[in-house]
Amino acid sequence: ISLHGARGIEIKPRAYERYADALAAHGIDTYFLRYMTSADMAALTATTHEVREAYETTRFDGWADTVAATVTAVLDRPDSSGRIGLLGFSLGSYIAAEAAARDSRVAALAVLYGGMPKAMTTKLNLLPPLIGLHGEADKNVPIEEGRQLVALGKSVGAETEFVPYPGRAHGFDFSESDPMAQDAIDRVTRFFQARLAA
Repeated sequence: ISLHGARGIEIKPRAYERYADALAAHGIDTYFLRYMTSADMAALTATTHEVREAYETTRFDGWADTVAATVTAVLDRPDSSGRIGLLGFSLGSYIAAEAAARDSRVAALAVLYGGMPKAMTTKLNLLPPLIGLHGEADKNVPIEEGRQLVALGKSVGAETEFVPYPGRAHGFDFSESDPMAQDAIDRVTRFFQARLAA
C-alpha cells in the first residue's frame, strides 16, 4: 500500500508509478491509497509550514485508521497473499510508520524521507522489518527523523536498514535522470520482494 506525500499523488504520478511498476515486475501488487480528504488537501496547501505541521499532528491517528481499514480490505481480497507492506513518501512515511506501529498485520515498512509522528515515539512496542531512505541534503524533513525511526525500530527488535543519499534533497527519487532515484526504487523493490513475494 503506497502512501503519497502532502501534495498528493497528482503532483508527480509517474514517480509513484515507477515504484509500482518495479514491484509488479516481481509479482507484488501496489495499491495507491488516497488517505486525504478535500479538507486535508485545503489545510495542507493553503497555510504556513508551522500551521501545516500542527494540522498534521491532529490527523495522524485518523489517517492511520484509514490505512488499517485499507489493510483489512486488501487482506480480505480472495487473491491476497496475506502479506502487506507499507510504502510511504514524506508525510505518507509518517502515516505508514504510525500505521505499522499500530498493526501487527503489516509485514514490511519502507519509508522515504520521513519518520515517526512524535506522539507515537513513546507508545511504540512493535514495528515490522523496515528500510529508511533519506537524502542528506533534505531541507523539508531532516535526516535525523529517518535515523530516529530506524533507531526506534531497533529498540523494539525490528530488522532495520537505513540508506543515506549524500547530496540528495527531499524527493530525490522523483527525478527521471538521477541514478540514485533508480537505486532507491531498486532497494525498495528488493526489500519488499524478500518480505512479501510468494
